[in-house]
Amino acid sequence: MTTTLALAPVGGPTLPQERRILTEIPGPKSRELFSRKQHAVPGGVNIALPVFAAAAGGGVVVDVDGNSLIDLGSGIAVTSVGNAAPEVVEAVTAQVAQFTHTCFTITGYEGYVAVAEKLNRLTPGDHEKRTALFNSGAEAVENAVKIARSHTRRQAVVVFDHAYHGRTNLTMAMTAKSMPYKSGFGPFASEIHRASLSYPYRDGRSGPEAAAIAISEIEKQVGAENLAAIVIEPIQGEGGFIVPAPGFLPALAEWARENGVVFIADEIQTGFSRTGALFACEHEGVVPDLITTAKGIAGGLPLSAVTGRAEIMDAAHAGGLGGTYGGNPVACAAALASLELFEHGGLTERAREIGVVLRGALNALRVEDQRIGDVRGRGAMMAIELVDPGTGEPDAALTKSVAEYAGAAGVILLTCGTYGNVIRFLPPLTISDDLLREGVRVVREALAAAPR
Repeated sequence: MTTTLALAPVGGPTLPQERRILTEIPGPKSRELFSRKQHAVPGGVNIALPVFAAAAGGGVVVDVDGNSLIDLGSGIAVTSVGNAAPEVVEAVTAQVAQFTHTCFTITGYEGYVAVAEKLNRLTPGDHEKRTALFNSGAEAVENAVKIARSHTRRQAVVVFDHAYHGRTNLTMAMTAKSMPYKSGFGPFASEIHRASLSYPYRDGRSGPEAAAIAISEIEKQVGAENLAAIVIEPIQGEGGFIVPAPGFLPALAEWARENGVVFIADEIQTGFSRTGALFACEHEGVVPDLITTAKGIAGGLPLSAVTGRAEIMDAAHAGGLGGTYGGNPVACAAALASLELFEHGGLTERAREIGVVLRGALNALRVEDQRIGDVRGRGAMMAIELVDPGTGEPDAALTKSVAEYAGAAGVILLTCGTYGNVIRFLPPLTISDDLLREGVRVVREALAAAPR
């Protein structure tokens, strides 16, 4: 028997911006929906915090039981402009009233072209560019590799320790972490090679030193003459919010340029103001040959892109790129509204302000609790790495405990890291300072409650 659940009012920035606990979390209506989920959805599709949303906006998610949770995850960096930004809602509503689909590769429409023009202008570098639109981050990465191989007539691709690039067959091969992303799903695509990343907290090397090691590995194990592309996240996402030491990314980009290798920046999680710059590459003045984007691009609607040098992007033959839903007109309308907010709505500045608040609060917490081994990140992409204070070994159990405590207390926290010991802070850029500070206070409570 199916029960119809009464939902909370429509979301958006008008929702009260407060943490409000009316029931235990998850509450009875969420538990009922979770039970239905278990009978209708395979177990491989997991829900980290089994509450079900009824409304969201600003910096909160309201569940079907009326609890209001502080959102420090923004759907894994997707709802940067907010969960129901009025500009996005208006643009999507207008487009839906016109048409929802034609398939751009059958009959075109202006929205696709307009998004491409915007991305060509906004992404790093003043060279001539082209943009192709797709649906997901993994799809963008796959197509970037296709384009690089077509341009160079080479096959090998280099990725890095702790990388995350997606869940398709090729991107699983490119992703470093086995569980839960790769285990049992092989065999994977060939000609994917892994090099050492700069991880300042654990290796203590300068950026140029770490780059020299990675370049030596590439030259010895792959050979520049065989290499189509280097693919790297300017800040590792799922791998643990690792910020490479200064100089690491520029050295890799320079080596790639000197050797005719396509340098691909995977900015799927770092892009669109998230790090306090429109794109994370800008922090070190790196201009990638190709850049992949998704997540924050369209206010929560599925859209991704590959943008890059015209001569590289044009290498693929006619019909070699595309897909039925790529650059869907409704998603493009959402993207145009979102891109306007990123460019002119003060969101990049807001990300920097969020970074100041989070870094200050997390560093203060680190002074209190030596189990916080590192505080790192940029802008509204911050993290703490939890360790055994005596040995520095990763403490995944503590990390899980903190996240579970926070969820039960009404704070959405995401974990990550190769070792499962990193808590990441990815709030919407529309969140208030008060909610940020309250979220960190709950983390403090969670650490205090955890066994030492």
